[in-house]
Amino acid sequence: MLSVAAEWFSTWFDSPYYHRLYQNRDYAEARDFLSRLLTHLHPKPGATLLDLACGKGRHALYLSEQGYGVTGVDLSAQSIAYARQFAHAQLHFHVHDMREPLPYGPFDFVLNLFTSFGYFEHEAENVVALRNAAATLKPGGKMVIDFLNTEQSIRELVAHETKIVDNTSFHLYRHFHNDFIVKEISFLDEQGLEQRFEERVRALSRERFEEYFRMAGLRLAEVLGDYHLHPFDPATSPRMIFVLKK
Repeated sequence: MLSVAAEWFSTWFDSPYYHRLYQNRDYAEARDFLSRLLTHLHPKPGATLLDLACGKGRHALYLSEQGYGVTGVDLSAQSIAYARQFAHAQLHFHVHDMREPLPYGPFDFVLNLFTSFGYFEHEAENVVALRNAAATLKPGGKMVIDFLNTEQSIRELVAHETKIVDNTSFHLYRHFHNDFIVKEISFLDEQGLEQRFEERVRALSRERFEEYFRMAGLRLAEVLGDYHLHPFDPATSPRMIFVLKK
């Protein structure tokens, strides 16, 4: 089992069981969101976009299909190896830790989508990651950070559930601990051995995000509350989608 201090994402995201557990994610819904977001942001033809924490590249591929130059980066070598099958002259993928300066860009837009932030053990690392991303933006460029509505997520936390995917029973236990929303995942592998992993995302409030943004030199333009881009309502919105300007 991973220790609490371990960087859980560096192991879990490269595990085949991670991709098995989440294989039924609604990519049609994600593409609908990206389509609305592009309409909302109205990038100019040929604009350059960074997909920060791009995973296996499906969303970066969709963005490139809309005519933009797209670079996708992710810490998971396995995910980037998969994503590179989609690469072409206007779509590139790189293994990269967002805590390190980005040698790519500059970009008109930086997108960090589907709660791909707040994983780090030390809070200062979140600010470092934001500063690195902001440094790749062109003057006047925009960044979008899509995060869960933390207060609602904690309020509606499902403590335990079991998901059966391809004959694997995943037991999921969720709780709030030391400023993190934690999901413990246990299952038996093909050899009948118990495997345990964790997912941990820092329970960041809007106010704390705004503090980060100030430290990263980013100006908050608006906050949207869901994938249909309605205004953010702290009591009812499932998401906090921040649109920022450099």
